[in-house]
Amino acid sequence: MHLSLNALENRAIAAGLAGIPSHVLAGDRLSTEQCLAMYQTDDVPLLGVLANEMRNRRHGDTTFYNVNTHVNYTNWCNQFCDFCAFQRRPGDDGAYCMSPEQVEQELRNANPEATEVHMVAGVWPALGYEYFLDILRAAKRGRPNIHIKAFTMVEIDLIVKLAKKPLPDVMAELREAGLDSMPGGGAEVFSERVRAELYPKKMSSKRWIELAHQVHGEGFRTNATMLYGMIETLEERVDHLNKLREIQDVTAGFQTYIPLAFHPKNTKLEHLPFASPMERLRAIAIGRLFLDNFAHIKAYWVMLGLPVAQMALNFGANDIDGTVSQEKVYHDAGAATPQALSRAGLHQLIREAGRDPVERNTLYQALPTPESELAV
Repeated sequence: MHLSLNALENRAIAAGLAGIPSHVLAGDRLSTEQCLAMYQTDDVPLLGVLANEMRNRRHGDTTFYNVNTHVNYTNWCNQFCDFCAFQRRPGDDGAYCMSPEQVEQELRNANPEATEVHMVAGVWPALGYEYFLDILRAAKRGRPNIHIKAFTMVEIDLIVKLAKKPLPDVMAELREAGLDSMPGGGAEVFSERVRAELYPKKMSSKRWIELAHQVHGEGFRTNATMLYGMIETLEERVDHLNKLREIQDVTAGFQTYIPLAFHPKNTKLEHLPFASPMERLRAIAIGRLFLDNFAHIKAYWVMLGLPVAQMALNFGANDIDGTVSQEKVYHDAGAATPQALSRAGLHQLIREAGRDPVERNTLYQALPTPESELAV
């Protein structure tokens, strides 16, 4: 490191982070009190220095991305979450629900080099259990070799209720239909206070955690997220991260952590400010430093914005997501990022940050770089 431990500790004392550099560099687990201090400090660059050191120790300059596409199969939803700009009811302007045949065609028309499809949507019980099996089968018909990463815990909770079967049976049937892994959304922030005020119809945090344990127990890998920048307190953010870390201690089923900055545009919370670039970088750095049992921290460029995502690669992130074509949820909420990036565009972003781009599959296995990109 460019700075000595003594210099880091002196700076940390001034920043209200006394002892944290020594703990981090020794590989010691940080406490929730230390996590709160990291949210409260003004010295975000110091967090970046420490997070970057831990990122480099684990991954060097390797920065992962994948070639993926999104299918948000319906925006019909009965959850009425105040933070959501995506939801519609049937008959509303812009409401839609894709048939299995449309899902199949969407995959046939997708980037032929895509190795993953990310499928999440609204919650609409009238679709019925078989619909979810059918859209998985349809996706596999459209692209037999693609990895299907689908359904948040909220969707899984609905699917299990519709199936009226034990969860292990449901997960086995979803796997047989084509489900390979799961994303990490739907948790928002593990605060019953926030849930009661902003999304009272959504499943409880207790149920989300219970399902995560069970789904991991059935052999599925998932991601983990936190939606921050609504009305939650810093203490509630810390509690959320601590609960994720506790789940990972038991199951080791989370692949990556993705802090999601709330986009208020076109929602009932439009009066709230969008998190500043420094706060978005803080979220990345704290994820790396506090979630010591997570191998990967993702800078989701769709929500962060391209310049901040690029900077995040030196604030602890070792993954920048992927090409992300056809994403609707966050673009409906005002995300000003492009609808998709090319492989060459991702390579440029990563290399400009001083890192080495490595294409991966969904399970973080490195894939060979196409010859056309080697000289780019």
